[in-house]
Amino acid sequence: MKFISAALLLASAPGALSFSAPAKSEPMPLSNTDASGNTVDPLLIRAARGEKTERVPVWMMRQAGRHIKEYRDLCKKYPTFRERSEIPDVAVEVSLQPWRNYQTDGCILFSDILTPLPGMGVEFDIDEKVGPVVKPMRTYEDVEKMHLIDPSSAAPFVAEALRTLREEVSPETAVLGFVGCPYTLATYLVEGKTSKEYLEIKKMAFTEPKLLHMILKNLAESISEYALFQIENGAQLIQIFDSWAGHLSPRDYDEFAAPYQKIILDKIKEKYPTVPTVIYIKHSGALIERMAGTGVDVVSLDWTVDMAEGRERIANGRAKAGLSGPGGVQGNLDPSILFGDFATIKERAEEILKKAGPTGHVMNLGHGIEAATPEENAAYFIETVRNFRHEA
Repeated sequence: MKFISAALLLASAPGALSFSAPAKSEPMPLSNTDASGNTVDPLLIRAARGEKTERVPVWMMRQAGRHIKEYRDLCKKYPTFRERSEIPDVAVEVSLQPWRNYQTDGCILFSDILTPLPGMGVEFDIDEKVGPVVKPMRTYEDVEKMHLIDPSSAAPFVAEALRTLREEVSPETAVLGFVGCPYTLATYLVEGKTSKEYLEIKKMAFTEPKLLHMILKNLAESISEYALFQIENGAQLIQIFDSWAGHLSPRDYDEFAAPYQKIILDKIKEKYPTVPTVIYIKHSGALIERMAGTGVDVVSLDWTVDMAEGRERIANGRAKAGLSGPGGVQGNLDPSILFGDFATIKERAEEILKKAGPTGHVMNLGHGIEAATPEENAAYFIETVRNFRHEA
């Protein structure tokens, strides 16, 4: 096996970040190969495409990370998030931990939505207590310093980690990539850090909309390239996160978020039409039809939306946009349910599974798993979904 074991990682002290040579130029195949040499598409990929599957696939947003003891142990030797996500062997180990422990159907790259920013001329740091910190970008002079990303030189560690994950997981497991959407990334660029009210970016939207659109366009162009780069290096599905777009009114979502989401989605479909795409926005109950209308394959619902109603609204949003098919859905168990007893976890998970129906559903949480979640409860949730079967 190519990746370094957790024990070896813990035995070696971290030094300065150093990356291997850029990844191979030959794109990875989109499908996997089983032990008999047959080409297979993972269960999760087939479900995301709306195909009939033998069971519902399951994974958890933020499944790799703080709730797992092995991860917390690694943090002692690799104390910064950027070390853990930008040293390929460490990122691979962290990505594999929930897949090994829980048998999730998706193995998502351990990374961050801000990872590509330095490749666009925007430096950042992640304070372990404060979160992401960026020098605020609020003038045309600031924006002119941005440039189009060259992912192979900006993030070779991402390519290496994705390729290694494809070698390590089973043929029935999907390797998942992800990117942040322009509006959410712009909140960090304009605010300079995480915000509760997002007043600076909203002030820019309403007083200097041309400046904000310039930032969003630059981000959309680079993030599109970064998404394609992930696919070429092994990602079999791309989830786009516009986490903070849920703070926008529907009108402002239509102007400042949706068009730039669509740029990324269209670029992916233009080059890789069979690669499924998923969109997630926190607190998106008012935006579901609009999200579906972007042409994304799967809308990931947060826990505040009833699954049956969500499916209906996704289908309506697609129909209104002139898109064929009902579209797929992901989610949407409240992460807090995983602090309950096993009976509660099973009852709530199966309720969602039944409401979603047998086709086009990827089971997940309605947001990232909480850091204090007991590992045995996370394991039971995954086991419950894997054992569930829809009635014929």
